[in-house]
Amino acid sequence: MLSFIIATVSLMTLAATLLAYLRSTIWWIRACEFPRLQIAVVALLTLICVPLLDAPWTWITLAASLVTVFLQARRIFPWTAIWPVQVKDAEPGHDDHCLTLLVANVLTPNRNAAGLIELIKRHKPDIVLTLESDDWWQTQLDEALLEEMPNAVCIPQDNLYGMHLYSRLPLVSPTVERLIQDDIPSIVTGVMLPCGDTVRLHALHPRPPAPSESEESLWRDAELLLIGKRIHEQPTPTLVAGDLNDVAWSRTTRLFCRVSGMLDPRRGRGMFSTFHASYPLLRWPLDHVFVSEHFTLRHLRRLPGFGSDHFPILATLCYRPARSDEHEPPTACHEEHQEAQETILEGEARTQQA
Repeated sequence: MLSFIIATVSLMTLAATLLAYLRSTIWWIRACEFPRLQIAVVALLTLICVPLLDAPWTWITLAASLVTVFLQARRIFPWTAIWPVQVKDAEPGHDDHCLTLLVANVLTPNRNAAGLIELIKRHKPDIVLTLESDDWWQTQLDEALLEEMPNAVCIPQDNLYGMHLYSRLPLVSPTVERLIQDDIPSIVTGVMLPCGDTVRLHALHPRPPAPSESEESLWRDAELLLIGKRIHEQPTPTLVAGDLNDVAWSRTTRLFCRVSGMLDPRRGRGMFSTFHASYPLLRWPLDHVFVSEHFTLRHLRRLPGFGSDHFPILATLCYRPARSDEHEPPTACHEEHQEAQETILEGEARTQQA
């Protein structure tokens, strides 16, 4: 019986691994992309148990576990320290070319604003982006931040998709957009660095594929890929930040990076998993900062929790266009651009039908 149970577990991990390769947008299939590390660990445990098993379960478990570990490792390794970094380290100096960005999903019912404000005061970011922030959160953040960060874009909503952007640096033509669905806002703005150069920032929080939110990942995928397409068509120094409700290694996020040419500072440095803050064994990277090849990285940190189900993430990025040639931006083939366009059109069409 023990051999049968372990073999069954190994086959289940393999099934979950293979399901993630399907192009379906059904939420429970896309959810198989999230716990890659956890699935790999379970497969390793079943692999360790192989010598204890009886035939014919020995070979079944061995084969299923090895395939699972191999396929999961292919996706996981780029987000470990054994992989080459994708965004180069910043050199000392050039402080007037750098900005520090703090991204925090506050969790709307969470009322520990003081905890987040303390982190902001301690780390002194140039830009703070909050997600899930409503009118109550705006009141707290306005009182604490507006004096030092007077440039703000405030979109308080009580549907878990409110968004607030506070900046010490001047914002150039900030715009609130509702890209795919009317109740899901995003922000695009220029940010003027102390050196006088302006870079573009996209702030996003698309709808997640989850039974309580959406039965499909289509709307999330369409929003990410629409931004990716815009970046590709209007190449300029760009940052993309927010809770993307997708993991760094997913099919959609990797396609977004190839379509847009954006780089992931996590690659070669670690996962910096931000969700779920309360469950260490069920944690993956949902909050992101992507950069164009014009940037280098000075610091990337996951900050302590403050009562939300997400940890904040803090990144210091330096605008160094002279070092662009040191990077190798990902590129999309014609078929991938076509796939992105089809996803965008389907998302827009389905929204109009709803």
